[in-house]
Amino acid sequence: MLSINNIEVIYSNVILVLKGVSLTMGQGDIVALLGANGAGKTTALKAMSGLLRTELGEVTDGSIEFEGTRIDHRDPEEIVRMGVVQVMEGRPMFEQLTVEENIRVGAYSRNDTAGIRADMEEVYGYFPTLARMKDRVSGYLSGGERQMLVMGRGLMARPKLMLLDEPSLGLSPALVKEIFKIIQRINREQDTSILVVEQNAVIALSISDHAYVMENGRIVLDGPSAKLKENEDIKEFYLGLSQVGKRKSYKDVKHYRRRKRWLS
Repeated sequence: MLSINNIEVIYSNVILVLKGVSLTMGQGDIVALLGANGAGKTTALKAMSGLLRTELGEVTDGSIEFEGTRIDHRDPEEIVRMGVVQVMEGRPMFEQLTVEENIRVGAYSRNDTAGIRADMEEVYGYFPTLARMKDRVSGYLSGGERQMLVMGRGLMARPKLMLLDEPSLGLSPALVKEIFKIIQRINREQDTSILVVEQNAVIALSISDHAYVMENGRIVLDGPSAKLKENEDIKEFYLGLSQVGKRKSYKDVKHYRRRKRWLS
């Protein structure tokens, strides 16, 4: 369904951020993209959704194909109409609009009134909290409510592939579990493929079929999520567990040792 082939991304014709990234996923998959801040994860998503141009970024080498069609140099609105929708980090929304008005914005590329109305009810089925506050001004929502809202808005575009950027960011453990259960429901009931960027490796690996680890603009490791959960490097660097099962601080890990182990 999605094939990223050895892409490079440069910002402002100067800053090389992605350095030969490749990634594939099939129809109906949930794929996790893991990595620390600054690894290039969000840049990879923006390359897929076409939003790089808004930040003077460009795919300068390689290609991105969605359902067999190249999309790496297409406009964002065209990519949305093809079925690729990005739910951005930070949960941006029109804060002066109501919850329902914000959700309707997600259907801007559609003109099927009956279908939009039916999809609104479906969104409220996934997020009953939003149904109870549909007339509330969005700027007063909590972090968890905002995450529900931006995901619901994304669903209104009827995505075939949903790109989720840090959906757990700043949420309580209970809310994180709730959000990720809904992600699984959407994947299962809508047959929507989902690529989720996360720093919370525990939750991401628990729901995904396959995972990629990105560092410094490169993919350094990938494999089935169940297998990666047992990988000693993943345990140490992303789950905070040493080989003897003791918790470690990330700052205690020597950078040279980490790089040597990834490359070996």
